[in-house]
Amino acid sequence: MLDLRADLESISRKVGQFLKSERTSIAKSDIIFKGRANDLVSRADKEAEVLFISFLEKLLPESGFIAEEGTSQKVGAEYNWIIDPLDGTTNYLYGIPCYCTSVALQKGNELILGVIYDPERDECFTAATGQGATLNGEPIHVSAETIAAHSLIAMGFPYDNKGKQLAYLDLLAKVNAATRGVRRLGSAALDMAYVACGRFDAFYEYGLHPWDCAAGAVIVREAGGMVTNFRGGEEFLSTRTMVCGNEAIHAALLPILSSWE
Repeated sequence: MLDLRADLESISRKVGQFLKSERTSIAKSDIIFKGRANDLVSRADKEAEVLFISFLEKLLPESGFIAEEGTSQKVGAEYNWIIDPLDGTTNYLYGIPCYCTSVALQKGNELILGVIYDPERDECFTAATGQGATLNGEPIHVSAETIAAHSLIAMGFPYDNKGKQLAYLDLLAKVNAATRGVRRLGSAALDMAYVACGRFDAFYEYGLHPWDCAAGAVIVREAGGMVTNFRGGEEFLSTRTMVCGNEAIHAALLPILSSWE
């Protein structure tokens, strides 16, 4: 797995640098709306996903793909890559340098490898089960903060609120009141990477897809953190509610978050 981890990091860097090089050439004509005016996809998303799949098919030929833009429908019997070629598309299209690539490898139902790469900061977060988490090759760990009132939290808003906007804003108010503050970057994968290296103490969001949080889940857990749904269960990929953080702050947030779900 160590060699596969290094290969995935190299692939992620190549695709990330492609995205960075393309960012200034993306025009409004390249933007597609995925059903809602605030859910955007661009030519760069699709081309980056094609690149990922072409590289990963050679790396692990028997694997399948769960990819945001649906470039490949291949399903692996044992191994499947979970790919978000560009997490933070809206930031990317508006020239805000907060976006990344995110790729995880799933063996059966277990997430075993994850890489998140931020090409603007040249930061590569990687982790494999039982091997710890690193940032550009250096070990990382979740924060040591134990007091909720001293913690800094990240959160995200889903594209499809399904009539829950006011309830979710009320949840935000409760989290904000219980902590030092809340931030929203616009990239769930980077939020999770920042939890893993201690920049944020926790992150939560509902409406996430597997490609939004699979790689981040591996990295946060290998950095010593917790990743669950809003009720503390392991089924965050299927329930589409997710909270991650160090053990103390994760535990402090669960009573607030579970009241909403």
